[in-house]
Amino acid sequence: MIDVAVDIRKKSPTYGQHIAVKLTGENHKMLWIPEGFAHGFVALEDDTIFSYKCTNYYHPQSEDAILWNDRQLNIDWNVKTPILSEKDQLSQSFSTFASPF
Repeated sequence: MIDVAVDIRKKSPTYGQHIAVKLTGENHKMLWIPEGFAHGFVALEDDTIFSYKCTNYYHPQSEDAILWNDRQLNIDWNVKTPILSEKDQLSQSFSTFASPF
């Protein structure tokens, strides 16, 4: 899978920049994403199992979403036509995203 973190801290010198890491059963890599970063991921194979931990309880009212293919972010997801969740289908461009950080 590809795991992505985007800096959404408005005053950060890396605001709007991202990191993308390929995680596989073979490379055993993990990615820690701190507060102030948006998180997205895509499975590159069928039957992928992905687990992640959070620092607080799930709070759906706090969720938001940025377009997976936002031109400003220019993230290489290694897919052309992903299957999107309902939430991701309602996402917005990075330029209109109101960061709480």
